[in-house]
Amino acid sequence: MGMLFYVVGPSGAGKDSLIAFARGALGGEESTLFAHRYITRPASAGGESHVALTNSEFSRMQRLGLFTFDWESHGLRYGVGVEVQFWLERGANVVLNGSRAYLPIARQRIPRLTPVVIEVSPETLRGRLENRGRESAREIEDRVARAGKFVVADPDAVHIENNGPLEDAADRFVSLLRSASVG
Repeated sequence: MGMLFYVVGPSGAGKDSLIAFARGALGGEESTLFAHRYITRPASAGGESHVALTNSEFSRMQRLGLFTFDWESHGLRYGVGVEVQFWLERGANVVLNGSRAYLPIARQRIPRLTPVVIEVSPETLRGRLENRGRESAREIEDRVARAGKFVVADPDAVHIENNGPLEDAADRFVSLLRSASVG
């Protein structure tokens, strides 16, 4: 059974950037696969590469049991396909951009799960959210406040600080993934 690396952190912490870096660094040579998410957000909206679904498409997939995980956040619906379970059962390690609030449920469904918590200071988070220009000033302050209140208390969690150059945090993340591939 492979390990699920469940990457969490506030929006703006750099999860997508770290995952993209790791995907490029590993170059398909390791036993690590990168899961995509199904999201009720247009593909043209920017951000992570995802499979865009309408609400009715999402509901249909949900009814058919085609999601390993699914949740709602900020007016959007997110799903992770059942293919992730097949990958894990065949010994592949899987990297997934997850939801902090959904972590306890994910942990129940996939016991071989390592939470990877991407941490960022409030100042860095605020700056990143302002630079991406997707949220209003009020929404940014709400996100910064919410990020400060959320704690991942999982004893298996790996914490990676991402306040400096992306390469610093990315190198630690890639090292974590490589060490799991050897084990």
